[in-house]
Amino acid sequence: QVQVVESGGGLVQPGGSLRLSCSVSGSIFRLDAMAWHRQAPGKQRELVAYMTSIGNTNYADSVKGRFTISRDYARNTVYLQMNSLKPEDTAVYYCKVVSAGRDYWGLGTQVTVSS
Repeated sequence: QVQVVESGGGLVQPGGSLRLSCSVSGSIFRLDAMAWHRQAPGKQRELVAYMTSIGNTNYADSVKGRFTISRDYARNTVYLQMNSLKPEDTAVYYCKVVSAGRDYWGLGTQVTVSS
């Protein structure tokens, strides 16, 4: 059984920063890919950032230059550093990991950007 748990969300003012964490535990052999998605009210879930097992990354155009995905191999943790946050970044952020062809999702963490 695999557990994916996000943390680090909260309320932040426009222009501020947050760092989200995604802890992966359980019976997982390897992490083939890691990603952060988000879903705003009334909108579809969208991909924010993606990292392969060898460290290649990809970002949604809306967050390029502001968000950075990274990984701590020793702690099996994935991070999303979010800088210069905007009100339109408000959403529930979900972590997804891919292992042996299966997707594992966390329950999400709320990020609210508001003054």
